[in-house]
Amino acid sequence: MAEKVDRRVRKTKMQLRQGLARLMQKKSIKEITVKELVDEVDINRSTFYLHYTDIYQMLEKIEEEAMADIREAMEGCPDDCTEREKIIPFLARFFSIMDSNRDLSLALLGPNGDMDFVERIETLIANKFLKQSSFPATDSEIRYAYAFCLSGCIGMIKTWLSRTEHESPEAMAELTYHLIDNTTQEYIQNYIR
Repeated sequence: MAEKVDRRVRKTKMQLRQGLARLMQKKSIKEITVKELVDEVDINRSTFYLHYTDIYQMLEKIEEEAMADIREAMEGCPDDCTEREKIIPFLARFFSIMDSNRDLSLALLGPNGDMDFVERIETLIANKFLKQSSFPATDSEIRYAYAFCLSGCIGMIKTWLSRTEHESPEAMAELTYHLIDNTTQEYIQNYIR
C-alpha cells in the first residue's frame, strides 16, 4: 500500500513541476498563484498544500533537487578534473540532467527563471573546473574569462534545450569542452604576459 502512495505522490509532484515549468515560460514566479498552478494541472489546492507551503517553497525544492543532481554528477569527476577524458563524462551527465528535465530547465534558465539559481550553477561549475584550468592564479583579469565561458555555457544550454531536434548530451559535452578549451588557450596565448 505504501508503494502506491509513494507513486501517487511522485506523480502529483511531477504534474506540479511540469505545470510550474509551463507557467514560468510565460510569466515570472511572482505572478504565478497556487490557484493558477493547480488549475493548470487539474488538481485540488489542498493537494498542493500537502506537499508545499507556497509557490516559492516549491521552486526552492525543485532547485535544490536540480543542484543535488548536478553535484552528484560532479562527484564522478576528481578534483584534478582538467583533462578532456575526465571532463567529457561529467559534461555529458550534466547535459543529460538538463535534457531529462527539459521544460523545467528552460523555465529556470529562461527570462522568467531564477537568476540566483543560474548563478549557483555557474559558481558550482567555476569552482570545479575553471579555477583548476591552466589559467595563472595571479591573473587579475581571469574573472572576465570565467564570466565569458560561463555565460557562453548557459547560452548554449538554453539554445540546445529550446530546439525540438537537438544533439545528444555526449555531442554537446564534446562541443562545450572544445569551445572552452579553445577560448582559454586563446586567452592564455594573447592576453597573459
